Amino acid sequence: MDSSKSSRMEQRGSYYDMPDCAGKPKFHHSGKWEALLEPEAAEAVRNLLPHDVDGDLSALCVWPDQIRHWYRYRWTSPLHFIDTPDNACNFDYSRDCHDTHGLKNMCVAGAIQNFTSQLSHYTEGTSDRRYNMTEALLFLSHFMGDIHQPMHVGFTTDEGGNTIELRWFRHKSNLHHVWDREILLQALKDYYDKDMELLLQDIQGNITDGIWSDDVTSWQHCDDHHSCVNKYATESINIACKWGYKDVEKGDTLTDDYFLPRLPVVEKRIAQGGVRLAAILNRVFSSQETQVGDEASRSPT
Repeated sequence: MDSSKSSRMEQRGSYYDMPDCAGKPKFHHSGKWEALLEPEAAEAVRNLLPHDVDGDLSALCVWPDQIRHWYRYRWTSPLHFIDTPDNACNFDYSRDCHDTHGLKNMCVAGAIQNFTSQLSHYTEGTSDRRYNMTEALLFLSHFMGDIHQPMHVGFTTDEGGNTIELRWFRHKSNLHHVWDREILLQALKDYYDKDMELLLQDIQGNITDGIWSDDVTSWQHCDDHHSCVNKYATESINIACKWGYKDVEKGDTLTDDYFLPRLPVVEKRIAQGGVRLAAILNRVFSSQETQVGDEASRSPT
């Protein structure tokens, strides 16, 4: 990512609106993962966020969506997704991570590397004024959600399902929106009395001592930041092909036959995104250098 763009945030104050993400849930930005943070990371997060959110990253989870169309943040718009060749069902960083003008590293995978690298300078103290660490934290946490939403790593022609218009039960929607919100909202309505906290408790319980507890270590593992984002993006495009696009045509009406098999997939991606975000924050805010931390300094910025 072009450093001149990533550094536009430096030394500029920002006004952070604070909508509660549980109020208008977007599945891949809905988790509260502070319990997975080590003490050093939890303290750093608390220090970087506005005091009135009390260390709760989810309180600011939609900020990058809110500002992406503002003039000075317009450059961040392509960082929310990856366009892959139609029906290829794979991800190649050198082929796919660029904006519409061909500028390299301008995709969600490149953004995660860039903002992770920026946050790795946090322990150097406030003398490093190249980056706005608060904004780097907000962007990283948001983009970790985006890369785990399968339709954010979708096909180029249909813009990740955005142009596949259809009906979700009785109302109009599109395939991208189905994976952004509709599946989650339907689950909240059918199983959780519209209470996001209950759904998150189920997901977090399955992480700590439930069906995914034996998988957490493998979710966290990758050799360096580049292999991490390749892994996340590859998972998402594979899921998009297997579960997102499959058996869907423009104009279809999707109901329980689509919803029920895909809800567990959505819940697992929420869990994976949260576990991996916490793992990254634990590494970058640790006083102990790690291999991944060393690799961050070589990531594109």
